[in-house]
Amino acid sequence: MSLELAFVLVKSKMGHEMEVMHDLLKIDGIKEAMGTYGQYDVFVKVQVPTRAEVERIITKEIRKIPNVVSTTTLPVIPGTNKK
Repeated sequence: MSLELAFVLVKSKMGHEMEVMHDLLKIDGIKEAMGTYGQYDVFVKVQVPTRAEVERIITKEIRKIPNVVSTTTLPVIPGTNKK
């Protein structure tokens, strides 16, 4: 079975990056969350069975985490995530 893969760039309120990252890692379907420097604060890997589940995680879970300011989603084109 093929899984849907997306990367989400998360901006958080200044000083709350670690709290946001900790809360992100509690969500089923989030495989990795890494702090970054620059325009975005956290780089998140989401991998779930359906595109609808990706959308649900972003709209119903990630965006509702306290101190999340915004998200930018980068859905991976099917068949391009090869080594």
